Amino acid sequence: MQIRKASLEDFQIINDLAIKTWHVAYDKILSPEQLNYMLEMMYSLVAITEQIAVKGHHFLLLSENNKYLGFASYELNYKPGVTKLHKLYVLPETQGKGAGRLLIQKIEEAARANTNHKVSLNVNRYNSAVNFYLKNDYAKIAEEDINIGNGYLMEDFVMEKSLL
Repeated sequence: MQIRKASLEDFQIINDLAIKTWHVAYDKILSPEQLNYMLEMMYSLVAITEQIAVKGHHFLLLSENNKYLGFASYELNYKPGVTKLHKLYVLPETQGKGAGRLLIQKIEEAARANTNHKVSLNVNRYNSAVNFYLKNDYAKIAEEDINIGNGYLMEDFVMEKSLL
């Protein structure tokens, strides 16, 4: 499996992977209306452009045999000494094969290279990905409900890993 940095030219690849992975991850957790609202809010061309060009998020694409299998995004120095893992999704047929672990390791390496001593993330409290993060030495440090508009909440665990 290969990982490469993504750019705005990769918007369609990221958007396609988001649609394929989100339905599996969230169809049993979110209403179809909330899922569509969030996909548009986070994965439209305008949203991805803002994340990369304005907010300084780094996107990674994971592939094997010329097929894209997943993506992740992160932000260095989200807070002093802390990298924020914003997104990590791999295709359902790829889960359990080390793809997510490869992406998370790459982000942790980037954090260390930039003298960040922690990686922080938010994950839906009802998403099975919570177990993935626990297995990768992330700890639940808080719960938060985030109002994202249109009457919707993100009900998340805040998780963190020390890189020291």
